[in-house]
Amino acid sequence: MKLHLANFNHQNIFTGYGDGYVLINQVRYERNLIVLPELLIDEWPVSSLSQLEFRHFENILAHTPEIIILGTGNKHRFPDHTLLHQLTQSRIAIEIMDTRACCRTYNILVEEDRRVAAALFI
Repeated sequence: MKLHLANFNHQNIFTGYGDGYVLINQVRYERNLIVLPELLIDEWPVSSLSQLEFRHFENILAHTPEIIILGTGNKHRFPDHTLLHQLTQSRIAIEIMDTRACCRTYNILVEEDRRVAAALFI
């Protein structure tokens, strides 16, 4: 699906998605990654939701987002309860949704000028 968006002034935005990929600024990515408006981390060293630990979010936390959106792939699944507790103890809001919903939500939050980070399982 292609997304049609307003002017985002050189920020990273999702311009499309499909089975096994997302488009960020018209560039295709087929592996798990982290997206912030000014930064793209396309080497996120985690391969499954069950492996996800607090240390996998350290690159994100250094940029002080107010919210992290976790895209869990084709299905909405929850990570370990301990991880969610650790993130909320760091005073970071986290929302969990399937990756397609994550792409749409991220774009809306960027347009609202929110400090958001998306961590995606493709």
